[in-house]
Amino acid sequence: MLITNLNLTNYRSYTSLELQLQPGVSIFIGKNGEGKTNIAESILYLTFLSSHRASGNTPLIKLGNNSAYIRAKVKYPEREVLVELEINNEKTNRAKVNQNPVRSQKEIFGIVQTIYFSPEDLDIVRGDPSERRRFIDQLLTLRSPRIAGVITDYERAVKQRNSLLKTRASTDALAPWDKQVAEFGGQLIALRLSALLKLKPLFNEVYQQISDTKPAQIIYKSSIENPTTDALENTGKIMERLITNRGAELERGLTLVGPHRDDLTLMLGDHLVKGYASQGESWSIALSLKLATYNLLKSEGLSPILILDDVFAELDEERREKLASITQSAEQTLITVAVENDLPKSITGVKYLVKSGVVSKI
Repeated sequence: MLITNLNLTNYRSYTSLELQLQPGVSIFIGKNGEGKTNIAESILYLTFLSSHRASGNTPLIKLGNNSAYIRAKVKYPEREVLVELEINNEKTNRAKVNQNPVRSQKEIFGIVQTIYFSPEDLDIVRGDPSERRRFIDQLLTLRSPRIAGVITDYERAVKQRNSLLKTRASTDALAPWDKQVAEFGGQLIALRLSALLKLKPLFNEVYQQISDTKPAQIIYKSSIENPTTDALENTGKIMERLITNRGAELERGLTLVGPHRDDLTLMLGDHLVKGYASQGESWSIALSLKLATYNLLKSEGLSPILILDDVFAELDEERREKLASITQSAEQTLITVAVENDLPKSITGVKYLVKSGVVSKI
């Protein structure tokens, strides 16, 4: 998979941008604030229908406009797909596939698949549990776009149930939402555990290549006891806890059990990575998680686009070279750097200068 054409209209700093992209490596060079990360972000938005830098749509739309547009022509071995997304300030986003409107923007999930590396990857290791939940749920979506629906249904059920809890609603009023939280939650925990079973050996292998001083591991920390890959079993356990916790949940107005309360515990030797690992060790863990994700998708026949956004400046030479090595196996890689010297010497490709929202080939 690769993007051959990318068009942005009123997106962030770009009134209009038309890029023709090639297979292999494309390198965008520019000082911070010139617009190079906006290009990376737009492709990431097509992948997950959300921005890693903004919680809402308003910052994505150029000041003075109500909508922004991202259009990408995506080439597969046997076909091409044109995907268009209209990002709106005051109404629902709209999408087209091959110029045909689709009922929901979610129907474009899976058309563009990316693995994204950035300085924010450290948040997976050092940040709140929500960062690690986002990491594993994005992996699920990349492997199977339909799972985005399960995640959305679960989040909607929890939100509605929390609203009822805040009003101290009756057991009868809560019952249908108990059922949905338990059913969708049981599925989501099972899917996460199944994905981790495949990710763990790849993670261990990559981490040993980067840093062989201490073994690293990932442990799923759940709000239910002994979670399994059996969705029905998980559902039963969630339902039991919802009933047991009823009083505490009504008191706090919150759903206290389910995958939205779970976490990935990252270990280095006998210690928790968070609060124990050095900066270098934390980077090794973060890189290993992302590289393992890429290797898992490749092993399952997928060919995600790699995006390396301002990440090389944060890494020492050894970690730079490890990250650089995967660009050789990717069909398409987009790299942003502030200074060309931050690039490992082993990386070559088409270079662009990004300055004041203007992109020109060097």
